[in-house]
Amino acid sequence: MSDPSGGIDLLQPSKTPLLDRVNTPDDLRRLEPGELRQLADELRQEMISAVSQTGGHLGAGLGVVELTVALHYVFSTPEDRLIWDVGHQAYPHKIITGRRDRIRTLRQGGGLSGFTKRSESEYDPFGAAHSSTSISAGLGMAIARDLDEKANNVVCVIGDGAMSAGMAYEALNNAGAMDSNLIVVLNDNDMSIAPPVGALSAYLARLMTGRPYLSLREIGKQFAQRLPRRIHEQAVRAEEFARNMITHGGTLFEELGFYYVGPIDGHNLDHLLPVLKNVRDAKRRGPILVHVVTQKGKGYAPAEVSADKYHGVVKFDVATGAQVKSNAKAPSYTKVFSEALVQEAKKDSKVVAITAAMPAGTGVDLFGELFPDRFFDVGIAEQHAVTFAAGLATEGYKPFVAIYSTFLQRAYDQVVHDVALQKLPVRFCMDRAGLVGADGPTHAGSFDIAFLGCIPNMVLMAAADEADLVHMVATQAATDDAPTALRYPRGEGTGVTVPLEGVPLEIGKGRILREGHKVALFSYGTRLGECLAAADELAAHGLATTVADARFAKPLDIDLLTRLAREHEVLITVEEGSVGGFGSFCLQALAEAGLLDRGLKVRPLVLPDCYIDHDTQPAMYAKAGLDRRGIVAKVFEALGKDAKETIRLA
Repeated sequence: MSDPSGGIDLLQPSKTPLLDRVNTPDDLRRLEPGELRQLADELRQEMISAVSQTGGHLGAGLGVVELTVALHYVFSTPEDRLIWDVGHQAYPHKIITGRRDRIRTLRQGGGLSGFTKRSESEYDPFGAAHSSTSISAGLGMAIARDLDEKANNVVCVIGDGAMSAGMAYEALNNAGAMDSNLIVVLNDNDMSIAPPVGALSAYLARLMTGRPYLSLREIGKQFAQRLPRRIHEQAVRAEEFARNMITHGGTLFEELGFYYVGPIDGHNLDHLLPVLKNVRDAKRRGPILVHVVTQKGKGYAPAEVSADKYHGVVKFDVATGAQVKSNAKAPSYTKVFSEALVQEAKKDSKVVAITAAMPAGTGVDLFGELFPDRFFDVGIAEQHAVTFAAGLATEGYKPFVAIYSTFLQRAYDQVVHDVALQKLPVRFCMDRAGLVGADGPTHAGSFDIAFLGCIPNMVLMAAADEADLVHMVATQAATDDAPTALRYPRGEGTGVTVPLEGVPLEIGKGRILREGHKVALFSYGTRLGECLAAADELAAHGLATTVADARFAKPLDIDLLTRLAREHEVLITVEEGSVGGFGSFCLQALAEAGLLDRGLKVRPLVLPDCYIDHDTQPAMYAKAGLDRRGIVAKVFEALGKDAKETIRLA
């Protein structure tokens, strides 16, 4: 029997004779089953080597190496659809589906995406980055297949916490009520559902997916249906009891209408291959769920010891696991927010923190350590997080919902109906506002200004620097009569002095940082630094420029906006968000006040109406025209001058 744990020596020079022969799954399927253990070892070695150079998601991918090999070996991809949930798991999949030659461009500008992406490969039938979408998408593909009278398989691999989201259960419920053939592989990589499994349960899984058992069970069901109702119900309960005595907990999935198989060892190919073949060849109608237990970080000791630390990594040394530390000039916005929230919690026992499976990413893990009774990680369940916070607010608590801007999109209905409509003081703290770098467009916080700004009762604010962020957290804590939303970006701050304690700001009031008379730059958020740099350059060419920081998009500082409009020839609004946001609010207010009737040249600078591919954050902002050069160019465009001739943009 093969060694299920692998056994690669990561300190030796990379030798991958089998992997070198595999460019596509067709090549993989030409190998003998006995060669797959070595292939998996080489694939794991290649993934570790690549991610050590690029950074990215490490632990989840290491955990599915054997599963990836087995799935592509058993199923005829890409004709058989293989859908990876979340995308964290997909690096080994990318390597053996024609992308090995580009795997060291992962998450780099112009390189491979860190997630599955339809435009990248025919082996990626559905894009993933946000979680819990695979079963819904797979069911849609399965129904389309049935309508087209085709016979291909559809396989969804869901794991890395994605099963904790309500959407996954909605899809399971829908799929279980239909007779379409769909295979769901539950990659249980945190041991939260079942204990480790061995040879006995693997034997039972093979037995229960074999044709004799399936046929016998179907015959039994048909016979039982012909019995009187009471006897039929007793027979069904007896069958379920007997089966669950040996399968450790498939009741939930069976109740939802799935045929449950497992749990099986996801690192043992001798267990995986026969079960997947049986499932593939099953002569039955309806969905099947295969429960596979894996270990995040499998085969790389540092990642096995600390799964959280090696979930997402920067470049690291393979021999030691030490990650390359950046020489940060200032603390990150996430860290500043975390410490500011802790300070508010120390002053007020009603402050509570909520996150949706992102305690470290949002920085509230520190809050959880210090105030465990007031910290709530609700799992990948953003909708629940928002309404849960609303319930806390009705009882006088001060809930801070720490969430990525892009993930708040998943709970929009709850923000509108459960929070804003009732004017409940829920505090939304939106990390990753604006463009985010290597994670790309799926994680960019592009739309929150627009989609929150149209909701009555909302207060919107954006920090221009770390000091502002501290004061805005204090402002949220002090605001008890309306919901508030605070946005701040990924990455390190500007290096300003961070106050030890925040002071609440006056709601709806901005500030002027520099006075001029020709051009006004009205900034919302952390583009303020680029506005100041642009003002220096414009001043060098005789264009005295005012720079103002709005601080609030809603309520808007109408007095400040009116002054900028009346005292300047050109007004440029600048934001890290889509059309329909801060600039639109300003144009609406100016139009209603009649300030667009006298020839004022207004130009909103927003993110372009397209998705910007992953790159470094500065490169992405340059593409968007939201850096110093873009701001200066927009001013000269408004003045009707050729920026290239008039100004040298060094």
